[in-house]
Formats: sequence, structure tokens, C-alpha cells
Amino acid sequence: MEKQSNINEIRKGLLVLAVLRVISRRKLYVGELLDELSNTEFATQEGTIYPLLSKMKREGLILHEWVESPNGPPRKYYLLSKSGEQRMDELLKYLSKLHLDIKKLGGEKK
Repeated sequence: MEKQSNINEIRKGLLVLAVLRVISRRKLYVGELLDELSNTEFATQEGTIYPLLSKMKREGLILHEWVESPNGPPRKYYLLSKSGEQRMDELLKYLSKLHLDIKKLGGEKK
């Protein structure tokens, strides 16, 4: 059980980066975001993604705009802000550094 807990903690911490990466490619609404994440280790549900998007918006990482939909009510589309782009770049660099450090710590087996 401890192993799965550790994996879930890492996954949760990286979900912000995953969302930033997806949104950086194009503006999209929640349904599209969930679809993009669904075939990855970051697959999640609305109950997780909406609070995360709200937090990211409060932090200035993402913006939103309402777009009329031919199939119903307007949809809220999310897009990356300049701050979000900077944070994504910082997180990607940090993740690469962590990966190198973990490899370095492994060293040669004795």
C-alpha cells in the first residue's frame, strides 16, 4: 500500500505540469483536457481537475475565455498565460535536474 501511496503523491505533484503542457499546445475546455490526459498516467476526473484549474487560475498560470458552442451552452476554454508558460519551463527544467540527480545517486552497484 505504501508503494501506491508514493506513486500517487508523485503523480499528484506532476499533474500541474501535465495540465500546463496540454494547455500549452492549444486552448481547450475541460472535456478535451480530460480526454488528453485519459490515456496517460495523469488520467483523472472532473472532481480533481476543476479545483486544480481554479487554483491554477488564481495563481495566474492559466486564463479562460467563453466560446459559444453550436451544441449547447457556451464552453469555458483554458489557455496558458505568460506566467504559466514560465512556470511550465521552470518545472520541466527542475524535473530534468531531479532525474539527473536520481540517476547520479544510484551510481555504480557494489
